[in-house]
Amino acid sequence: MLRGSADPAYRGDADRHNPEDLLVAALSACHMLWYLHLCASAGVVVTAYEDRAEGTMRTHADGAGEFAKVTLRPRVTITGDSDAATAERLHEQANALCFIARSVAFPVGHAPEIVRA
Repeated sequence: MLRGSADPAYRGDADRHNPEDLLVAALSACHMLWYLHLCASAGVVVTAYEDRAEGTMRTHADGAGEFAKVTLRPRVTITGDSDAATAERLHEQANALCFIARSVAFPVGHAPEIVRA
């Protein structure tokens, strides 16, 4: 069971996940899975992957709101003999293939960092 709560700004429990955090996490996970698949197919060997994804929200006077955008910030470590340009380029393709990114009504950008081991 996943124990959730509202965002702390709406009197929620900061120690629990809120729906907005979960949506950003789903976008991050979907991107990562597509990216790792594309890297494996292209011969890019990934040894580490972490993401500092961030969502930007807009709120309205009546309390309603929506995401304005989400930016994924993956830091990807690849082996020394892997092609860094390919590793960076594959983020665009992963973004285009991610089912969740294709399903939302706001832009999902990415600002990857490629590190050679």
